[in-house]
Amino acid sequence: MKINENTLLEGHKVVLVPYNADHVPRYHEWMKSPELQQLTASEPLTLEQEYDMQRSWREDSDKCTFIVLDKQRWADTGVEEEQCMVGDVNIFLTDPTDPSVAELEIMIAEPSYRGKGIGKEVTLMMMCYGVTKLGVKKFQAKIGLDNQVSIAMFKKLQFQEASVCKVFKEVTLELTVDESVRTRLLDDTANVKERDYRQTCSNRQELVSS
Repeated sequence: MKINENTLLEGHKVVLVPYNADHVPRYHEWMKSPELQQLTASEPLTLEQEYDMQRSWREDSDKCTFIVLDKQRWADTGVEEEQCMVGDVNIFLTDPTDPSVAELEIMIAEPSYRGKGIGKEVTLMMMCYGVTKLGVKKFQAKIGLDNQVSIAMFKKLQFQEASVCKVFKEVTLELTVDESVRTRLLDDTANVKERDYRQTCSNRQELVSS
């Protein structure tokens, strides 16, 4: 999606940045993991296919993605951006007749970053972006039945179970964005700053010290 190609979102622990070609090699290494393939219901791609996928994420009007970076590591200008990557978060506009319905996916690919509240922070940041910038009024999350950690996190965020697919072994959770949900989202992400990505890249340390 073109809308976020120069958008950086800064939270407490993470920075969300557009998915660029520079990120692809690290992302490709992640997706060789059988565990991540299972958690994301993905097939392994060649590196060339991964570059094609990155281009489609950038160009397609029904997909929006950010790469999740460790904010503290990213503040160190001696560390390459791809070395700060910890996961990604995506919104798919799944219904061509209703662009206000979106499927939300989050992946914390680096095991050492799991269980630290990062997934929740990233999810709230992306939901707020979806509501305020993309006009999302209903979120869906499709999660493997084995992934109890993710299911529990979405339920804590007031998603409700909508259906269970035994064939694909996944549950669909949903949240309709009414005024109370919108207010809660804005409150929970009041600290998040939106910045110009290219401009901020040239002076990373200032971001964390500001």
